Amino acid sequence: MIEINNLTEGKISSKFLKKIIEFVLKGEKKKGDISLAIVDSSRIKELNKQYRKKNKATDVLSFLAKNQLDDKFNAGENYLGEIVICPEYIKEKNKEAGLVFKKGLTRALIHSVLHLLEYDHEKSKSKRSKMEERERFFFKRI
Repeated sequence: MIEINNLTEGKISSKFLKKIIEFVLKGEKKKGDISLAIVDSSRIKELNKQYRKKNKATDVLSFLAKNQLDDKFNAGENYLGEIVICPEYIKEKNKEAGLVFKKGLTRALIHSVLHLLEYDHEKSKSKRSKMEERERFFFKRI
């Protein structure tokens, strides 16, 4: 099950978001439940500061269920984790780079789902390469 909670006033297609998540899960031959929260830039900045000690907004945060100590994140054995995404930040950064919002949103969501599937780009160069390869693989096919 994919649960989507839009905590902003902006409109965003839940169907589109679910399609991306399901595509990555299927491509990785994985099943599981994911919660997706859509937040504004001030909220993602707070979360980024709280959990990553970075006092700035970001496009997406992923919270892997097995790493959470709080029972509210442990919603069952099929629960992979939570994604927090900030369309406002993605729009701003894509506009600066001259990119289409939908592409930036797709890239951020693919990236975060791969994190929930335990891909990592910070621990080593080889893990970074593997994650980037999977991101390109899915991005080209969506």
